[in-house]
Amino acid sequence: MIAIAGSSGLIGSALTTALRAADHRVIRIVRRAPGNADELFWNPATGDFDIDALAGVDAVVNLCGVGVGAARWSGSFKQSLRDSRIGPTEVLAGAVADAQVPVLLNASAVGYYGDTRTQVADESAPQGRGFLAQLCADWEAATETAAEGGARVVLARTGVVLSPSGGALARLRPLFALGLGARLGNGRQYFPWISLEDQVRALLFAIADDNLAGPVNFTGPAPVTNAEFTGALGRALNRPTPMIVPGFALRAVLGEFADEGLLFGQRAIPAALERAGFVFHHNTVGEALAYATSAAPAG
Repeated sequence: MIAIAGSSGLIGSALTTALRAADHRVIRIVRRAPGNADELFWNPATGDFDIDALAGVDAVVNLCGVGVGAARWSGSFKQSLRDSRIGPTEVLAGAVADAQVPVLLNASAVGYYGDTRTQVADESAPQGRGFLAQLCADWEAATETAAEGGARVVLARTGVVLSPSGGALARLRPLFALGLGARLGNGRQYFPWISLEDQVRALLFAIADDNLAGPVNFTGPAPVTNAEFTGALGRALNRPTPMIVPGFALRAVLGEFADEGLLFGQRAIPAALERAGFVFHHNTVGEALAYATSAAPAG
């Protein structure tokens, strides 16, 4: 039995479907009145959580967090990014410890590494600089109560998830389809990608593998630069990608997010997953984009 917070998002929905298809019971942790016996109410703002409801749960998966690109980075929005991650994680980590749940799989991001430029970043790489790097570090630190309580904690440092519907491609695909695909800045920043299919498979793998713990990069095995990704997506959609969006234009429109979200990059590799024996279905960005663009976009 697996309990999931954030089950309505892109990854959470796909993970819930995959778990149920494998005959696992899924408990969705929700912030509204439960609609059935497979939903559990919580209020992370007040710490309201029925710990007894976690009896018999094999793992808790925490995928909560407001999207970092959902709004311009005002002071209040940056605080909402922190509040949507750190407080809920502290509540869940405490509940995992108190209920003696054996596994906590907690979302994080490769933004932890800051801007790695050409430096390869496996899970041993240090914390980088910037708001996102500190956000990820504090997010991960919020799981400490669970680890101290004896749980195996997996910190899922995820890259950009490429999905047939939703996520980054839902925003990029219409632009590229019109021939407006563009390299961002100099295009040399790395773009850490993973297909939704492999993301879900890797989450299932991490839940099941008793030896996998600590930081784990959930990224494809062959990171590419922004320029390479732009070209690959153009080829997948059979559209030219001649345009360039200068960094100064991105900063003028998007402010601080332009640097940390678009012009910074992480050359992250999934060393921990591969050491543990995980085998990717999509080993190159071309394979991942073929999968993600083969179906018509939802709408």
